[in-house]
Amino acid sequence: MSVATNRDRLLTQVLTGEVWPALGDRHAYRVDADGAPFVLPGMGAVTLGVHPGDIAAGYAADHLEPGLSIRHRDDRANMALQFLSCVGNVVTVRTGPSAGATGRVIGQHAYVLADFTDEDLDGICVGDHVTVHAYGQGLRFPDHPELVVKNVAPALVDALDLATGPDGRLRIPVAMHVPAEAVGAGAGMYSEYANTDLMGAYVGQGDDLSLGLEGLRIGDVVALADQDHRYGRGYRPGYTTIGVISTGHCRLFGHGPGPSTLISGRTTGFDIRLDRDANLGNAFTRLGAHR
Repeated sequence: MSVATNRDRLLTQVLTGEVWPALGDRHAYRVDADGAPFVLPGMGAVTLGVHPGDIAAGYAADHLEPGLSIRHRDDRANMALQFLSCVGNVVTVRTGPSAGATGRVIGQHAYVLADFTDEDLDGICVGDHVTVHAYGQGLRFPDHPELVVKNVAPALVDALDLATGPDGRLRIPVAMHVPAEAVGAGAGMYSEYANTDLMGAYVGQGDDLSLGLEGLRIGDVVALADQDHRYGRGYRPGYTTIGVISTGHCRLFGHGPGPSTLISGRTTGFDIRLDRDANLGNAFTRLGAHR
C-alpha cells in the first residue's frame, strides 16, 4: 500500500544560493588516521564525474562533494537553505552558460549538494547563481506517527518505493546496513543540517580500519543501526535512521562517506529490505531528473 502523507499541506519556497568555491589556507596539509599528510581536492566548487550510483570511496579526495556545492553569502539565509532544502528538490541554474539547466538536491554537508549531468556541469562556474524549490520539510506519514521524516522531497516517497506493509510497518528498501560503530563526525548535530560521516570506508588505509563499507555508492539509501536522528543525532539502541549517502571519500579519521538523514524512529516501525538498487540515481530516473 502506498504511504499516506500530508504533502498537500506543505509549502514550496524558492531559495537562492550560489556555487561556492573550494577553500584552503596557507597551512595546506591535513593528516590521515596514521599521521600521513595530504593535500587533496574535495569540498566546494563544481565536481565532475561523480554522480548517484557511482562508488563513494577510494578517490584521491578529502570530503568529496559531488556535483554543485551551494550556499548563500548571508549566514542566516544560508541556514534557511540548509534547513529547508530537501533531498530530491529541483535546483535550477540561473546564470552562466548552463543557465536553465536543472538538477536535484542529493543531500547536505557544509553546503547543499546538487547533482547535474556532466554536460551541464561543464558550463557551471563558481559564483553562478541557482534557485532551489524547497519542498518537503514538515512532511509526515500519518499512518506511521512513531517515525519522524527529515529532508525528504515528497516525490521521493514513491520514487524510493516506500510502502505501508500489511503489518503496518514502513517498508523501505536500503542498499546497505550500517553498524552503529561506523558513525563518526556529525553526531550531536541537528539532523536537518549537514550529514553524518561514516568511519570504516578508508580505502587503501589498512584492513584494521575497515567496517565493510567500501562498497557504498553516492546516493545509496542506508539503514543506520541504533541511531536516533529525530531531534538531533545520537546513539540510541532500538532506533534506526534511514539516510542517503551524499558525500564521498575522506581521509580524515572519524570521517568518511556521509548520509543525510531521511527518516528516523523505533526500529520496530520499519520493515527494511536489502536491495542494491536502492539509490537516488534510480529514483531520479523515475522522477525524470535533468529534463
